[in-house]
Amino acid sequence: MKFIVYPEIFEKLPDVCFGVVAAYGIDNKSHRQEIVRLLGDWSREARDGAGEDIKNNRSIVPYRMAFTHLGYNPNKYMSSIEAMVKRVAKGGDLPSINPVVDLVNAVSLKYMLPMGAHDMDALEGDISVRFAVSGDTFIPLGESGEEAVQPGELVYADDKRIRTRKWIWRQSDRGKITNESSNIFFPIDGFKGENCNRILEARNRLAVLLEKHFGCKVERHFVDMENNQVEL
Repeated sequence: MKFIVYPEIFEKLPDVCFGVVAAYGIDNKSHRQEIVRLLGDWSREARDGAGEDIKNNRSIVPYRMAFTHLGYNPNKYMSSIEAMVKRVAKGGDLPSINPVVDLVNAVSLKYMLPMGAHDMDALEGDISVRFAVSGDTFIPLGESGEEAVQPGELVYADDKRIRTRKWIWRQSDRGKITNESSNIFFPIDGFKGENCNRILEARNRLAVLLEKHFGCKVERHFVDMENNQVEL
């Protein structure tokens, strides 16, 4: 399986880059209180660091600018990290879902970066960042019915279906992380010249925490214009 960012993505967003962690052999069934504590601690850090005007937080602005450049209203379609920071800034706690999801949410808030998690065993073929084409479909999280996706929308997708809509806005129900998930792909999205160093720090921190708490095999990768695909 490969992770591929299509060349035309870099024509639209030349500075976009991706930190990648792939983890194998995770046991996601057992409760891990230390991860729950991390989620609480780093949620409070994000709340303290969000500021009164989240839209103008320097960690959030690059994603809002990219969404605007792509033609998506960032007030209507917030990036996943802006939505999470907004939630905790208002005093809302993120619910504990399962150990892997809790850990990803914690690290995402710690570094104020959008981070995904995809069950690799539910993927069909390669996973890629590309523009949607005619016939692409998406199953919203928590639902079972498919919806059509307009051609030209920036998406994560495997060979059969869309995995996230509007890049880092909303994830599909297919490939979501459950207690049964064992082999998991984690992308961290950002931009050279803005937060690339933070992406690498978050990638490395996530890899260490996965090894520490789950004893799993972990790979680390980086994708950008010069290296647009990696083997998982």
